[in-house]
Amino acid sequence: MSEVIYQSAVSTVASLMRVAALFNRKIKLGVVGRDGLLEEMESGFQKLVNGRSVAWFHAASLGEFEQGRPVIEAYKAQFPNHFILLTFFSPSGYEVRKNYNGADYICYMPWDTASNARRFVKIVQPKIAFFIKYEFWHNYLTELKRSGARIISFSTIFRPDQIFFKKRGGFFKRMLYAFDHIFVQNQQSLALLHGIGVQHCSLAGDTRFDRVSAIAQHVKNLPEAADFRDNKFCLIVGSAWEADMQVLIPVLNHFRGALKAIVAPHEIHKDEIEQWRKSLKGKTLLYSELAIDIHSKEYDYLVIDNIGMLSSLYQYGDMAYIGGAFGSGLHNILEAATFGIPITFGNKRYHKFQEAVDLIDRKGAVAVADKDDLIAVADQWISSPDTRKAAGNVNKNYIAEGVGSTALILSEVKKMLG
Repeated sequence: MSEVIYQSAVSTVASLMRVAALFNRKIKLGVVGRDGLLEEMESGFQKLVNGRSVAWFHAASLGEFEQGRPVIEAYKAQFPNHFILLTFFSPSGYEVRKNYNGADYICYMPWDTASNARRFVKIVQPKIAFFIKYEFWHNYLTELKRSGARIISFSTIFRPDQIFFKKRGGFFKRMLYAFDHIFVQNQQSLALLHGIGVQHCSLAGDTRFDRVSAIAQHVKNLPEAADFRDNKFCLIVGSAWEADMQVLIPVLNHFRGALKAIVAPHEIHKDEIEQWRKSLKGKTLLYSELAIDIHSKEYDYLVIDNIGMLSSLYQYGDMAYIGGAFGSGLHNILEAATFGIPITFGNKRYHKFQEAVDLIDRKGAVAVADKDDLIAVADQWISSPDTRKAAGNVNKNYIAEGVGSTALILSEVKKMLG
């Protein structure tokens, strides 16, 4: 792809988003959130900075933010007088974390047009910029390089089929040369970069290990979840989509009375949740109903109709099912693994997630094709506590082995900034 095509594509997509916003609430949030943003920042951003050095962290969405959070917080502890700017591409991240107190200013990243990038970098004047995992934006990288800012990519992972490593990928390959350092998750990524002449890179692992380890060490107690569980075998369903529930509902009906389940949807849609409740044979309770229903022990299923609790819920599980792999891609399994419980997920789209492949190989996780597979796995873990515990210990040890990425990144950053 040439630069001309890239510039045209970005502008076209930005225009199409305005049309799509008329029909989609989520897209509308992103459009409205960007309207007037640069003008607002031009009039007041540097007053807020007040002469401090600016560190810019950019995350595509909520998952990438959680991945970057350990680095944000470690950076703030190391450089307490620096100003932290946090940007998001997606409303899924911004709307949930717009009040995060670890940053001094939080906003959407304006579309990557040449004029937007030029204005944004001129306004922000960052000393250093961090892009989390898969974020590669040509115009922003160009302007940051021109400004003299240090540019970091971390928790990045590369695969041979990506455009950077194709004969036609020269334009995208050049983006990688703009970074001062790229911290990758695995040896394959490092080898791929070296193969195209990128030497400013190193193996640092995945900062999500640091994040989930910290969550487990400072987990929030949820007595209402413990009361609902009532010391019975409990399945935690994390980030469930409709495709996941099509498999899970028959399984839950099959095990009715033999287990309890706490279900956290990926997105909260009341109509969808109501359909799930109607399809389940057991008694279902919404988390929002707990305050008015004092007999939660009598219920079979608890549906979490809010955002932000999932990482603390895994402590109450005997096993976990993580959603997304029957659709666009598997969600975070490390949050469950850190609590030492065995994990299942769909068998369609998990292969790009190194942790999923690793834990299947180590027998801490199982990918299931359908309800029959999941029934067999659940039956084994219900009937054999020793087998279940062994799988859970595999996962807990895996997390312990992966901790330390944040420290490696901060060590290099300190050398860069002096």
